[in-house]
Amino acid sequence: MSSGAGKIVCVTGASGYIASWLVKFLLQGGYTVRASVRDPNDPKKTNHLRILDGAKERLHLFKANLLEEGSFNSAIEGCECVFHTASPFYHDVKDPQAELLDPAVKGTLNVLNSCAKAPSVKRVVLTSSIAAVAYNGRPRTPDVVVDETWFSDPEFCKQGQQWYVVSKTLAEEAAWKFAKEKGIDLVAINPSMVIGPLLQPTLNTSADVILKVINGAQVFPNLTFGWVDVKDVAKAHIQAYEIPSASGRYCMVGRVAHYSEVVKTLRELYPSLQLPEKCADDKPFMPTYQVSKERAKSLGIEFTPFEVSIKETVESLKEKGFVSF
Repeated sequence: MSSGAGKIVCVTGASGYIASWLVKFLLQGGYTVRASVRDPNDPKKTNHLRILDGAKERLHLFKANLLEEGSFNSAIEGCECVFHTASPFYHDVKDPQAELLDPAVKGTLNVLNSCAKAPSVKRVVLTSSIAAVAYNGRPRTPDVVVDETWFSDPEFCKQGQQWYVVSKTLAEEAAWKFAKEKGIDLVAINPSMVIGPLLQPTLNTSADVILKVINGAQVFPNLTFGWVDVKDVAKAHIQAYEIPSASGRYCMVGRVAHYSEVVKTLRELYPSLQLPEKCADDKPFMPTYQVSKERAKSLGIEFTPFEVSIKETVESLKEKGFVSF
């Protein structure tokens, strides 16, 4: 990582899981970071950022809301790069439009609008998701390699009620369209299920996936996901800004694994743990597939081994008091 001394960057949704690591690494690199959060006065959202090395001198908190037009203007004005990570991620959705789609799509355009107004902004790095890549009805089997040329199909996802997937797909589509119209240099990072240690005190959706498995679940879901370490994802964001030739999208998937493999890994790491023995259904296991690592490697990313990420997730959940054994 090159030196960010004297450079000002913005991170939206800075209290989040990926964003907190991004802020930590940016501060380590000497950057001045303007961090947007919905409520700067909520210690649960900001204390873990305020105590980071360099935060006293170089972290500035800004209040901004995805759905409030222009609310990111002051945070973004004067920044060289904007890392747009803010977007809701959870599964128990009552009103997909209000809870997921509007914040993702309108929020992204709101942030990009502020970027278009700020002549200082050289590049925008968008936290997208593998959700915007791999869900289009094309088969995903062991010989299939998903790569950055794939795009999820919103209509297909709406039929399956996959509202988070729809939100990320529409947000990324809108971002590319807007960036093209306004001449914004945009790069997208598309991580899969993100695991690894938590900096924030609250439980995030992807770490909760591991927590459920170790916290008395009777069965494990018949699902296959890509998995990636939160630190690798944060580093990829910074590389996407610092490497001038970076462009387009970058899938970030360290390993594709069925839940049964997650359980098996946990069993090897923690033999005494009560883990689910059987799958939630009797169907054949959902197949694994491959995700291309070529572009991620071009950013200089060496993926953290799956076992290391799983162990660090569990240790972090213990340390934060979400589970005890």
